[in-house]
Formats: sequence, structure tokens, C-alpha cells
Amino acid sequence: MSTAITTTGTTPPGAARVTRRKRFSPGGSALTALTWILCIGFFFPVLWMVLTAFKQEKDAATPTPKLFFTPTLSEFSSVLSGGVGTAILNSLFATVVSMILVLLLGVPAAFALSLRPVRKTRDALFFFISTKMLPIVAAIIPLYVIVGKIGLLDNVWTLVILYTSMNLPIAVWMMRSFFLEVPGELLEAASMDGASLWTSVREVILPLISPGLAATALICVIFSWNEFFFAVNMTAVRAQTVPVALVGFMSSEGLFYAKLSAASVLAALPVVLCGWIAQNKLVRGLSFGAIK
Repeated sequence: MSTAITTTGTTPPGAARVTRRKRFSPGGSALTALTWILCIGFFFPVLWMVLTAFKQEKDAATPTPKLFFTPTLSEFSSVLSGGVGTAILNSLFATVVSMILVLLLGVPAAFALSLRPVRKTRDALFFFISTKMLPIVAAIIPLYVIVGKIGLLDNVWTLVILYTSMNLPIAVWMMRSFFLEVPGELLEAASMDGASLWTSVREVILPLISPGLAATALICVIFSWNEFFFAVNMTAVRAQTVPVALVGFMSSEGLFYAKLSAASVLAALPVVLCGWIAQNKLVRGLSFGAIK
């Protein structure tokens, strides 16, 4: 009993008050409130876009914002019947195929520039990143002439090639940083066990950097899905993508708010779903190697 009393007596008398004071400090509460206000402020336009997508055009175009309305899917059906469905399919095809090509080309390149460095690695890395220094508008005229000469204007495969070349330098740099976090001793141990180089990469290295691959793939998907400049100049009707199709809702007759919001929701949904599905690997991939 005396031991318990002594132990209790050694507790600083103001400890509970100090802890309580830190937990309910005015500065921390104000910072929390400010954070919530900023988050709500950034998210509110997205929320309003989603709400407007379920309105009729007469409810969306009122001078005073209408908070209470009868939800409808008529604008979504109107958007899909108006050709946006084809644009979504074109964007999906160009995005997914270019992302697969970037990973197929970028993984060997990043591996050769990290765990199995080749000669003049720094020159190769500079060449990759230097391709991003040229403004797209400066290259669009020669690209347009070349694509027109080979008969690939308004062709979705043109976007696949352009998106692959656009994302490959960034993917190589990202995946190289992930490869550098893998100990080289793993390859040596695998080779001592009789595994070939391809087997070592497939069975040992790639499972370790799978979060980095997921992060790289998602970055490529976002860049390709949102790309507008190549699409608006290289396509017309058949290969039109989602960003180009959205511009068609801004006409001289005015803005069709409900229809534009419905099309924007359909355009944002695939990327949001991809990010939600891969969120665990994405967080691990973007923080890969941050803590030693």
C-alpha cells in the first residue's frame, strides 16, 4: 500500500493540467478550424458541381442558387447520347495503353540507370528530363506536319504515342528513385541462388517497388487523362477525348450549367476511382524511401 502511495506521489501535480492545456490550446483549435475552412473551401466547388449535375437546366441556371430540387439523371443521359461516351472511351484507350507502354519501357530504363548503372548515366538522365524543357506549343507545328504526312490525324493511336513520349521521362525519374531504395545485395543473393536477371527483377525487385509502380502509373493516368493541347490539335471527331468534348458545352448560346456539370462528373469519375482503389499503394509509393 505504501509503495502505491509513493508511486502516486511522485507524479507531478501539474501534469494533468499541462496535458489538458496542450490539448485545448487556443492556437491549436484555431489552426484546426482554419484547416477545416480551407478544406471545405477547396471541396465546395466540386460538391456544387456534383449537385448541379443532378439538376435540370432550369434549376441550374437560376440567378439565386437553388439548394432544394428534385434530382434527375436526364442530364447524364443527354451527355452520353451527345457523344461524350465516345470521348470517354477514346480517353480510356489512350490513357490505359500509353500507361502500359510507359511502364514496359520505363521499368528496364530505370533499372539500368539505378541498380545496374550503364555508362554515362547522368547524361542519359539529363537527356530524359531535357525533353520536358521544350514547350509543347513550340513542337506542335512540326508534330502536326509529321502526323499529317503519315495519315494519323484524328487517330487515337497518335495520342497513345504522344502520351507515352510525354510521360516516359517523368516515369523513368520516378521509378529510378524507387529502384535506388532497393538494396543491391538482394540481386546478389538471388544470383547466388541461381536466379537469372529477369527472374530476380520479376520475383524480388518488382514486388518490393510495387507501391512506386502504382504511384507512377497513377501519375501517368492523371497526366494523360487531363491532357488537352495535343488532343485539341491532333483530333477532330473520331479520336476526340474528354477534355476536348467538355469545351463543346461552352457555346455562343451560353453555358449549359447542368449538362456541363454532368459531363465534368463523368470526366472526373474514372480518375477519382483509380485514385481511391490505389490509395494505399499510392501513399506508400509517394513516401517510398522518405523514412530510413
